[in-house]
Amino acid sequence: MERVAEYPRPPSLEWCGRAVEIVFAGQVVARANGAWAVKETFHPPSYYIDPAAFSPCVLVPGTARGSICEWKGRARYWSVVAGGRVAENAAWSYPDPTPAFANIAECVALYAGMMDRCTLDGEVVTPQPGGFYGGWITSELVGPFKGAPGTEWW
Repeated sequence: MERVAEYPRPPSLEWCGRAVEIVFAGQVVARANGAWAVKETFHPPSYYIDPAAFSPCVLVPGTARGSICEWKGRARYWSVVAGGRVAENAAWSYPDPTPAFANIAECVALYAGMMDRCTLDGEVVTPQPGGFYGGWITSELVGPFKGAPGTEWW
């Protein structure tokens, strides 16, 4: 079991060799044999996937103006398009991350709650609570998890 309360701050970046699969609009839109996991105190990991793992034309520039993470830098947002559906601003990347997060340059993370299903080694993940954070909760994680109302200042 991993206790997210014991994750570091500032966050760590670790390679995770677990199989990743993303399904949207009934289609597998990404499949990878590993991803970068960002682990931060009270957050389930966010997984950053190589853009080559996505089906062609699935990722299109999003409409969000972007955001800034004090640890990773300026984010760019992506929409996911498949099967006649669009999940606007459902993904993000860091085109020019800070040096500590250079390995995730251009890699893409997704909000699991905006997809039909996201899995790690076949386990369907649960989205992190709230609408801002993009962590993926799996069975080996122990909370509490930041994101629900009242947790903004942890």
